Amino acid sequence: MPDLPKLVAFDLDDTLAPSKSRVPESMAQVLRRLLDRTQVCVISGGNIGQFQAQVIDALEAAGGTDDELDRLHLMPTCGTRYHRHAGGAWHEVYAQDLSADEKAAAERALTEQAKRLGLWESKTWGPIIEDRGSQITFSALGQQAPVEAKQTWDPTGERKDGLRRAVQAVLPDLEVRAGGTTSIDITRRGIDKAYGIRQLAEQTGIGLDEMLFFGDKLHEDGNDYPVRALGVESVEVTGWPDTEQRLRHLLGL
Repeated sequence: MPDLPKLVAFDLDDTLAPSKSRVPESMAQVLRRLLDRTQVCVISGGNIGQFQAQVIDALEAAGGTDDELDRLHLMPTCGTRYHRHAGGAWHEVYAQDLSADEKAAAERALTEQAKRLGLWESKTWGPIIEDRGSQITFSALGQQAPVEAKQTWDPTGERKDGLRRAVQAVLPDLEVRAGGTTSIDITRRGIDKAYGIRQLAEQTGIGLDEMLFFGDKLHEDGNDYPVRALGVESVEVTGWPDTEQRLRHLLGL
């Protein structure tokens, strides 16, 4: 069988699954085969509830075992939170939350600038702004918006980037980054997926040169790019079917 890296890490939305959707059955089965042979990490701007619904539930439905889940590392909100499975249950290893003042400033700036730019939508699917503890997230159409609606809201990314720049200008002490298709994430300065991967290396003792990362936004302005810039070997994919195909090749399936 082909040699594998000591750890394979993945972005979540549009890399392992459609945006905000559960990992498809075929992908879950391939992930189980990968977990049988090496450590796996999923890192994303989403909260742990999204990880539960999108990743954990899918693996359990696909017959995932405790031994497999014990080799899975979950890093919500770009690694400012870290969860591991042991003794048949999930445990939070650490959480690095924003202060109450930082959260209030972020929510105020997002609301004011979105309304000023005409980007505060009246028809949404769920809350527009979500407190994820270590991250405040703006989702233009709401947290549960269907994929089709999100894809048509800002196909070029210009609206989202305009809002990101406007919010960053009024929050110089925080980090404002593009997240998913219609989302913006606000964290403390220096928090991105590279931060999370460095934390992962520190927690596990696995070197950056012993990891492989899959993401769909590895271009210079993408939210996966910091991992590539960190020096981790990275594979850019066009969506979850591409990831699955590449994993099957990696596993020799």
